[in-house]
Amino acid sequence: MAAVMLSEVKYLWFTPRITNDQRLTRLLPLARPRSLPLYVAASRLAPFSAKLSMTFIRWLLALAVTWPACSALSAPRASRTAESSDSLIVVIDAGHGGHDRGGIPGQRVAEKDMTLDVAQRLRNVLSASGYRVVMTRDSDVFVPLPTRVAIANSYRNGIFVCIHFNATQRAGAGGIETYFYSRDSLPLASAIHNYVVGGAPSSNRGVRRRGYYVLRKTSIPAVLVECGFLTNPTEAAYAQTASYREKLAEEIAAGVRGRNSAASDSFIDQTKVAKSERHSSKRSHKKSARKKKSSSKPAGSEARSGSINREA
Repeated sequence: MAAVMLSEVKYLWFTPRITNDQRLTRLLPLARPRSLPLYVAASRLAPFSAKLSMTFIRWLLALAVTWPACSALSAPRASRTAESSDSLIVVIDAGHGGHDRGGIPGQRVAEKDMTLDVAQRLRNVLSASGYRVVMTRDSDVFVPLPTRVAIANSYRNGIFVCIHFNATQRAGAGGIETYFYSRDSLPLASAIHNYVVGGAPSSNRGVRRRGYYVLRKTSIPAVLVECGFLTNPTEAAYAQTASYREKLAEEIAAGVRGRNSAASDSFIDQTKVAKSERHSSKRSHKKSARKKKSSSKPAGSEARSGSINREA
């Protein structure tokens, strides 16, 4: 029990003495404390109260400053190292364009139209996921290969995804294949290839290493996706449907998102074959130059040799 002296703002604590009544129902009116009373004046409490208030304020300020750091330290490591989608720039390159139709002479479906449509759909899918997207071309115009590479190399924190469709004189050839050149591009190529092959009704022609110009000259991870053969009647029919082109864009986007967690696939190394083809092409070009004044193919276009040749 406690008695409070409100008139002097003092506090008195004591243990009262009770009667012999075992029911403990009544206190003696003149009960005396067991020990000397302790008086604390309100005037003495004021400085202590002010000091306590300042200490509490300092504690709150310190907590506000240190709390974000403590939260960051306690966060899982994966969340600290995970890449934000808006920090990555995806450079999308729609193959060919303008006077360069792509494909082979006499091909009914223009490759330049198919690549542009898939590239634009891919841009929309990635943009909706928070990625920043740059297009090397966004209309039916011809963009030289060095310009495409320069655009890609201007973004240090980026990846380069080149969209193409295949073509060949060989009847029945078909399938999906994905190219890369530098070793740091292999995870991206593997991820995109696996997603596209899994979503396309075409055969798997594998991941291939080859020194195409847009792959050799880029300083960021770069891949070239061959989304099927436009000279194959079945695959050409698929490519001409909007739903299939949308599916291709979605699968390529899934590969972009999953590139860091994908295992690198085994690949077919065609760099030596491509090098010999370039030398052979240069020799034949020199011979033909002596016979003809100019080539029948416009300068700067992506000439083909065999099924495909995207060298420059």
